[in-house]
Amino acid sequence: MKGLSFLEKIIFTINSLAALLLLLSYGLSFLPPKQFGILSVLSLGVPIFIILNLLFALYWFIKFKKQWLLSVVVLLLGFNYLTSMYQFSGKELPETVTSFTVMSYNVRLFNLFGWIEEEGIAKKIQDFILDESPDILAIQEYHIDEDFDLPDYYKYESLSGNRVKNGQAIFSKFPIINSGAIAFPDTYNDAIYIDVVNQKDTMRIYNIHLQSSKINTSVESLKKESSENLLKRISKTFQAQQQQVEQVIEHMKDSPYRVIISGDFNNTPYSYVYNELLDGFQDTFETAGQGFGRTYDFKFFPFRIDFILADDSVTVNKCRTYKVKYSDHYPIKTTLTLHQ
Repeated sequence: MKGLSFLEKIIFTINSLAALLLLLSYGLSFLPPKQFGILSVLSLGVPIFIILNLLFALYWFIKFKKQWLLSVVVLLLGFNYLTSMYQFSGKELPETVTSFTVMSYNVRLFNLFGWIEEEGIAKKIQDFILDESPDILAIQEYHIDEDFDLPDYYKYESLSGNRVKNGQAIFSKFPIINSGAIAFPDTYNDAIYIDVVNQKDTMRIYNIHLQSSKINTSVESLKKESSENLLKRISKTFQAQQQQVEQVIEHMKDSPYRVIISGDFNNTPYSYVYNELLDGFQDTFETAGQGFGRTYDFKFFPFRIDFILADDSVTVNKCRTYKVKYSDHYPIKTTLTLHQ
């Protein structure tokens, strides 16, 4: 650290720690939460580590100091992690007559308990969906609402609960020839699937809602909870998610058709569960998205926890995230093309 002032040495020490944490975090997605519960929680910090290293690299570059190389090298070593958070240019491919669209949307019970101070949320979500007119629509945290109706769609739903019947639903413009649910133990969360016929092709669509930690993400609420309790809760949630994903993967092995996975994973692209589900699939945002791809309304960081994963043999034409504030999640839609 020759040539650095005392303050710069302190800054570079912090920079080195941030670079080391980011480097170590690259391996977190390979650590199963059942064996490495607390470590798996650190994957939530990857966006923070990335942003910190970007800021440090910029700081040293502006000061014409060679220390900028440390963060840049670490960022380049995990370039795919950077593009999981931000896509610099959305690659769009022309559609064909066999192209179709898939949308995933956690609607948060259509604002049943008034989280959003706005009237008619269910009707507004319905109008938004009808305007976008996806061929396949996967909804999480769904319940039957008289103001929400999609008359031109086939539907399969799985609802449970005592106070409010809620769960997952899939709407399809294509005929549904088979459907079912995968029950997760000790929770209302589950996964559902449908088999649909699109022209000459049959495909399977999964709608997955993985376990939530049920943590209030407002800064005020987070301050009230001890870090120890927070870590334990998230660790337990990630372990439950691992078991749920193992169930889904086992179920997918029996699919005779190409598969598309959609849903709210309640976890990030740096997690073990995402990495497991991605095997043999492509993240449609990473293939054809643009910008941050933020799908969850967290005040300070662009969390992406909702996904549409397409079979590697499918062409991803485009992918878009919609900044409509009718839920604590933002809807995503992708255009796909199947090939014979």
